[in-house]
Amino acid sequence: MEILSSYNVIIAASIIIILSFWFTGISKKTNIPSVLMLIVLGIILKYVMDYFVEGEINFKPSLELLGTIGLIMIVLEAALELELKKEKLVPILKSMAIALLGLVASAWIAALILYNTIEGMSMASAWLYAIPLSILSSAIIIPSVSGLPEHKKEFHIYESTFSDIMGIMMFYFMIGALDPAHATGAAGFAGSTVLTLVIALVASYAIILIFQKIKSQAKLFLLIAVLLLLYAIGKKFHLSSLIIILVFGLVIANVSLFFPGKTAVFLDRDKVDQIYHELHIITLETAFVVRTFFFVIFGLTIVLSSLVSLSVVGISLLIIASIYAIRFLILRVFVGKDIFPQLFIAPRGLITILLFYAIPEKGRVENFESGILLFVIIATSLLMTWAMIKDKKIMGTMLEELDQEILERNEAEDVLHEKPEDLTPTNPNSTTSEQDDQEPASNLGYPQAGD
Repeated sequence: MEILSSYNVIIAASIIIILSFWFTGISKKTNIPSVLMLIVLGIILKYVMDYFVEGEINFKPSLELLGTIGLIMIVLEAALELELKKEKLVPILKSMAIALLGLVASAWIAALILYNTIEGMSMASAWLYAIPLSILSSAIIIPSVSGLPEHKKEFHIYESTFSDIMGIMMFYFMIGALDPAHATGAAGFAGSTVLTLVIALVASYAIILIFQKIKSQAKLFLLIAVLLLLYAIGKKFHLSSLIIILVFGLVIANVSLFFPGKTAVFLDRDKVDQIYHELHIITLETAFVVRTFFFVIFGLTIVLSSLVSLSVVGISLLIIASIYAIRFLILRVFVGKDIFPQLFIAPRGLITILLFYAIPEKGRVENFESGILLFVIIATSLLMTWAMIKDKKIMGTMLEELDQEILERNEAEDVLHEKPEDLTPTNPNSTTSEQDDQEPASNLGYPQAGD
């Protein structure tokens, strides 16, 4: 029997999706990221396939394709959940500042570490390797922070989304700087970003106005196809295409803000709301499936032996220490003392892997060991898992103490509010037996009528 027959592949894919759904349930109860379980599943499948399949299978093309689609779906999913209100302007700007400072500072320190520890590493190449290691993984963070308080949850959604977008822009800017023929400089980069924003806004308005007129029920995947097309064309012209996805998600999620006053007459609000809700569901489901297969396939490509190298461990630990030291300083400045578990919610993942494979041949260094990438991804995910579990225990203890305090307070209030007739006043000059022979308790100790 052919192990890779179409029916076997369908069976395997179905089982993987079922397991991923189960992992999501476990993640909600334990705060262990489901992504980590998917990677472990991929590693297990690798050993199973090595036993049954002869030769090696090249998963790199499928990993890049799934990573790109997954990235688009994850950013769109995050954008659809972001409400742009005046009271949220400060949290959004604060999250953007934290994401930018953390990205630049972490990449700079990581580049210095790689430049000084890996033979043959130029500073330009060091930056190309350092930027992916400095980008937060929204693919891991967004599904993992659902149990946090609302303000912390929103902070992580904003921060990880901005980190993804700015990190990708920064990475491709460095690729342009590496190739003098395509280098545009800071002015060209800024101009490209502004042009992308204009295109994104025009495209977003056009898509909403056109798609609200389409009567066919099967139009949402057409909408996704249009977004994928815009993203790919933008990439061909070296634009920051992820901005197009982000802006579209923000526009359709906040139509009242982008269609103010009399311009609202161009909207069929019921149809736009329907498109938004259906798109949200499809994006959520698609992101779940793509993320599932991406991390399982990534697990299939992992070589565990690369983790036992002393140089890999040493370099990785230096990079990880710099990540959390920088994050601690930034959070203390912008957030204050309440930085747990935010300090440790800084995993690397999908973007890190995707950009690593996108490093051009001119920037690649033979002596760089991919185990560094793997070590940082696994270590940051495990640290996040530990922090989330500890935070859950702390919250559970606080809730138990609060419940006990409320219970004791209620009992004290019950005693204070007992009715006078529930208390039995006694005559200090009477014995117990005399009290039993006297009038009913309601008259005891009180003057009687006619006395």
